[in-house]
Amino acid sequence: MSLYCSSLLPSNFLSQLPPSKPSLISHPHKPSHLISSFHQNPNPNPPLLLSRRSLLFFLSTAPSLPNDQTTTPPPPPPPPPPPPPPDTTVTDRVFIDFRLCPTSFLPDRTLGDAAASTPCSESVPLGRVVLGLYGRLLPRTVANFKAMCATNSGYRGTIVHKILQGQYFAAGRQGRRDKSEVRPPVDLDRNVEAVDSRAFLLTHSRPGTLSLCLGENDDEDEIKLNPNYRNVEFLITTGPGPCPELDGRNIVFGTVLEGLDVVGTIAAIPTYKPAERIRQFNDFAEFLGDDRAQIARAIWDKPLKTVYIGDCGELKVAKPSLSPTLP
Repeated sequence: MSLYCSSLLPSNFLSQLPPSKPSLISHPHKPSHLISSFHQNPNPNPPLLLSRRSLLFFLSTAPSLPNDQTTTPPPPPPPPPPPPPPDTTVTDRVFIDFRLCPTSFLPDRTLGDAAASTPCSESVPLGRVVLGLYGRLLPRTVANFKAMCATNSGYRGTIVHKILQGQYFAAGRQGRRDKSEVRPPVDLDRNVEAVDSRAFLLTHSRPGTLSLCLGENDDEDEIKLNPNYRNVEFLITTGPGPCPELDGRNIVFGTVLEGLDVVGTIAAIPTYKPAERIRQFNDFAEFLGDDRAQIARAIWDKPLKTVYIGDCGELKVAKPSLSPTLP
C-alpha cells in the first residue's frame, strides 16, 4: 500500500513540503518553558477567565458604585431649643437697716428685750441695704420674706449670727427672742418651693446675692422637727468672688440693689476663729457622737461685734428707677 501510494506521488513531493514542527507529544520530557514557547497565544489580549469562587470573591470585595437612583438620607432633626432663662424680674423691693450695738455683751443690755423701747440704746448705724426680689420666679419665698420684713415678730431687732469672710453673712436664725433670735409668726405659709428643683436654677455668682438658707441653715434640730417649722434664715454674699459651694443648696431669690458698701462693711467685722487644736478636738468629739461638738460649733464665725437689724420693711414704688432684671 505504501509502495502504491509513493508511486502515485511525484518524485519531488517530499522536497516541496515545508519543514515540519517538532511535535509536543513526541517529547514528553521537554521543560515547561520550552513547551509554552510553542503554544503562544496569537491574541495579545486574551479574555479573562475566572472561576466561580474567584468571581464571588471579586464581587464581595469590590467597592460599591454610586447609584444615581439612591436618595441621600434626610438630615437629622434639629436639637430642641434650650429652655428659657429664669425670670429674674424684680417685682418687689425691701429695705434692711443694719446697726451695730456695742452694749450687747453687757448684763444690762436692751438688745433682745421685748419691753425695751429701742433694741439698743447706743447703737451705731451701718447703713441701709435695698433688696430686689424675684417675685415671678419664686412667689412663695418672696411673699414669706416680705412678711418677715413687715411684721414686728419678724427680722426686726434680730442679729446677724454668722459672717464667713470672703463668702457671705447670715441672719434670721430661729431661737429665743431674748437672744435676739427669730420667732416667725405662726400664720406664715409653708414654703413648698424648698422642694422644687426649679427653685435652685440661679447661682451665687456675684456679691450681693440674696438667698434662702437651706444647706447653710443654722437652726437647731429640735426646732426643725417642729411640725410648724418655717425656714426664714437668709444670707447675702459679700464677695469679692462667686460662691459656687452654695449653688444647688440654697435658693437665690433676690439681689442687692443699693447698699453694697454696707454689705462690705459687715463682711469686714472680725469673727471668732477657734484654734486648730480646738477644731481637732471638736472633730474627734463629733466622731464619738458627742452632741456638745455641734453646740460648740454654733459660735464659730460669730461676729465679735453685734450687728442687728434695726428696721426693715417693704418699699412701695409705682415705677422703680432700677434695672428690671438681673444683669
